Amino acid sequence: MRRFVSKRRRPFAGLLLPAAATLVIIAFAAWGADSVSEAAREEQLGAVRRSVTRAAVHCYAIEGSYPPSLDYLEEHYGLTVDRARYSIHYHCFASNLMPEIDVIPLTK
Repeated sequence: MRRFVSKRRRPFAGLLLPAAATLVIIAFAAWGADSVSEAAREEQLGAVRRSVTRAAVHCYAIEGSYPPSLDYLEEHYGLTVDRARYSIHYHCFASNLMPEIDVIPLTK
């Protein structure tokens, strides 16, 4: 009569599914946080490029020529750039043509 004899259970069998679900949730949270921080870095990079471009166009509108250097924009138009985080390549080859502006992040 083995009808009423309980089966032998594994001691941690009930913890396997909750532990796996917790690991999956933690993995998705880590992936989501990394994705959000990458998007924020790209947005900051675009914001720096737009601010330099906007300052150069503002100078062109007021003075009739594009600024010769990035230092000129910083000195006369109040442009501030975090040079510890970004390297900005500003090349103006003619005073009446839009300068070439490249923003390169220095840190990841």
